[in-house]
Amino acid sequence: MIHLYNTLSRKKEPFEPLEEGKINMYVCGPTVYNYIHIGNARSTVAFDTIRRYFTYRGYDVHYVSNFTDVDDKIIRAAKELGKTAPEVAETFIEAFYEDTEALDVQKPDHSPRVMENIPEIIAFIEELIKRGFAYESAGDVYYRTRKFDGYGKLSGISLDELELGASNRIGEDSTDKKEDPLDFALWKAAKEDEINWESPWGQGRPGWHIECSVMATKYLGDTIDIHAGGHDLTFPHHENEIAQTEAKTGKPFANYWLHNGFVTMNDEKMSKSIGNVVLVKDLRQLYDPRVLRFFMSTAHYRRPINYSEVALEEAKTNLNRIETAYYNAMYRLENVTADSLATVQSVTNQLDAFEEDFVKQMDDDVQAQNGITVVYDLVRFINRYIEEETVSKEELTQALVMLEEFMAVFGIELKKETDLLDEEIDQLIAERDQARADKDFERADAIRDQLRDMSIILEDTPQGIRWRRGSNG
Repeated sequence: MIHLYNTLSRKKEPFEPLEEGKINMYVCGPTVYNYIHIGNARSTVAFDTIRRYFTYRGYDVHYVSNFTDVDDKIIRAAKELGKTAPEVAETFIEAFYEDTEALDVQKPDHSPRVMENIPEIIAFIEELIKRGFAYESAGDVYYRTRKFDGYGKLSGISLDELELGASNRIGEDSTDKKEDPLDFALWKAAKEDEINWESPWGQGRPGWHIECSVMATKYLGDTIDIHAGGHDLTFPHHENEIAQTEAKTGKPFANYWLHNGFVTMNDEKMSKSIGNVVLVKDLRQLYDPRVLRFFMSTAHYRRPINYSEVALEEAKTNLNRIETAYYNAMYRLENVTADSLATVQSVTNQLDAFEEDFVKQMDDDVQAQNGITVVYDLVRFINRYIEEETVSKEELTQALVMLEEFMAVFGIELKKETDLLDEEIDQLIAERDQARADKDFERADAIRDQLRDMSIILEDTPQGIRWRRGSNG
């Protein structure tokens, strides 16, 4: 049975969905005012990996992740770039998709945007006013934080501990309009030259927190299975979402709250405000995006991961090791006849043990770092098995399918290589073989170096020389 660490209870809990076999999952998406850095991508990759594991375990996952396409940062970027806020948002939504598709992130079932949900946001705020949880003040609408009895239950921060300026988001609001300094904005009166919409309280735009309450309940219902996002969203964003949503519906908002750890650089959180960011679009020019994906998806989602070139090189080496075993096994499989060696029970038992261990590790709060260790064990087994004089076609196929399925959980597709060589490569390999036969090892080594420069890797196997295309990254 899957167990998840629930931020709400601060412990691991058995996962029990609202409806058997189905999961409703909402993940807070990006504010689209700039290109994403690897820290932003961490959340997207982490929860995509969790989504993939749920699917591997047989669940039907209804996955929703939003775009914040109207926000103070977007408005500032629009002024700096001489564009409208919608133009800025559209530019960076497209950039987000380009980066995340390269990282093999599956698209959500729904990707709602704030600007598409203004009528629903206004209706939600009207209901909060009606219930006494919100009030209008000079064109703004604020939430009465102290009126919600459960405020602080997610973050563990009590109202008595809170002070003005406890978060940058709260500090942005105008305090002279509030009944209480801790009240937060649901609707902001329009400022000059800012994007705005007509509302019962005049021209304005939504506050940050209200949008996710509206979009999550619109697409997934009043109570959802899982709400997820970065650790930095726990307070105030997710705390405020709970207060807003449960005040309106009278029901629990989400049964499980998951939060991913940061990406750090030199043990400091990566942040645009600090300036220690590495953009995904730039990293994709230096590394195969699959290496970036492997680096992030094979770490436990709740733990911080430290970005460095050394860490990426290690990820590249480990991914190459897995793919080399896969390619060698595929090559070995081509030379196995259907009647080669009947199934050996000990081999079957070993493969079953790998699957059992993988599920055991991943069921424990998606311990990806332990799950990938099982993959390494499977790779070592495959490497030993294909060295045997005879192997079972059925068992080797089973091992390869298992490796493909495990790696798919981490968002890595193991690609099958073609048997067809380019004519030039075919000629060079034949020339190298002849040079070796003639004991002209200098010429043979020169050809090997030439092939290497073309990213063609030659490998000696018991079944003969095989080739594969290496990564340029």
